[in-house]
Amino acid sequence: MVTDRNEQDAFATPARGDVPRERRCLRCNSVFWSEWFGERICRRCKSSNAWRTAVSVRSSSPGRR
Repeated sequence: MVTDRNEQDAFATPARGDVPRERRCLRCNSVFWSEWFGERICRRCKSSNAWRTAVSVRSSSPGRR
């Protein structure tokens, strides 16, 4: 399969926001060093027992038990 050169370049170039930088953890709101834009949970939270065991947070909805 032949692909367009511009299409290949699009995959080789990182997204503008995909850079290492300080970001806020979505779980505890602390600032941490993130290697890429998809890393949004800090190491401290990832090392917590709740995170490692994948304990879900239940939301209460009327009429559901």
